Amino acid sequence: MEDKINKARESLAHQLDLPRDVVLNIPKISVTGNNEITIENHKGIVLFDEKEIKVNSNVGLISISGEKFEILFLGGSTITISGKFRAILYEGTL
Repeated sequence: MEDKINKARESLAHQLDLPRDVVLNIPKISVTGNNEITIENHKGIVLFDEKEIKVNSNVGLISISGEKFEILFLGGSTITISGKFRAILYEGTL
């Protein structure tokens, strides 16, 4: 049933030329070089330390590895992180 609803939302987003990330509530990840990442539509921080960050989303955990991480902005469902990034991995659902 949920699959049909998501397909209908995706079709509606396409027909009305709306952003898919907003209509489907999926994360939007913007990477600037290897030192800044912004994640929109997240559902919370699961793990944060200097070398690894795990953020929950509707598509599952998003794991970011690297070093010297800092949170530059955290508000609503948006987070901006700085540091030296090595990898972004989708781990799946909790």
